Amino acid sequence: MAGRRVVVFPSSTELGPVLVHLVTSRAEKAIASHGRFTLGLSGGSLVSMLSKELLALPELDCSKWVVGFCDERLVSFDDPESTYGLYKSQLFSKVNIPDSGILTIDPSLPVNECAEDYSRKLKETFPDDDFPAFDLLLLGMGPDGHTCSLFPDHPLLEETKKTVAPISDSPKPPPQRVTMTLPVVNSARCVAFVSTGGSKATVLKEVLEGREGSAFPAARVVPTRGELFWLVDDPAAASLTIQVERPSSGARL
Repeated sequence: MAGRRVVVFPSSTELGPVLVHLVTSRAEKAIASHGRFTLGLSGGSLVSMLSKELLALPELDCSKWVVGFCDERLVSFDDPESTYGLYKSQLFSKVNIPDSGILTIDPSLPVNECAEDYSRKLKETFPDDDFPAFDLLLLGMGPDGHTCSLFPDHPLLEETKKTVAPISDSPKPPPQRVTMTLPVVNSARCVAFVSTGGSKATVLKEVLEGREGSAFPAARVVPTRGELFWLVDDPAAASLTIQVERPSSGARL
């Protein structure tokens, strides 16, 4: 791993532009290197932040982007719980990303078959990789330390063979979901967590400063060969005692 960088901003207002520059700079680098940019998205507050900042860019070109989802709820695309549905209305419909470049689940399938189908789509997209190696994964973290749909003390944390796993007993509704597994997350070339708000302060301290072998799923995100960023605001970072970066206005990662 290239090392973990914890970067703290006064608020999400300052965080957003730096996040979107990370996305676009990694996109340029990936397209120059291998002709496309593969991006894994998460839901929650990240949807509106990322969409707003990307759409503010004057010459955004997504024609060579391939977008997947780090996890997805097994609901119809018009359901407000659908991560794809939110991105479609707030971002995809407003940029030039081709339909073929958006890897969606098939919500009509039962959850086990849905996970197998999505795993197959990822294999077709990354035919040469044992585990798909995304150029960039954007992750969030819940107040319980979960990320993707990988929850504390859940058996899926020990999954080593599957790329996409079904979950029927999510402690957070809706209960049926599909999620990337830790081997996929840790195969990424770059992973960026975005964590904001005071409700995250206690768990963020545990994840970033706790003992080895932490029970929190987010603490088990340690890319094998890639970069790891934690982009957080002051309220989320309030309890941290480790050394962090506090970039000046207009800084770039």
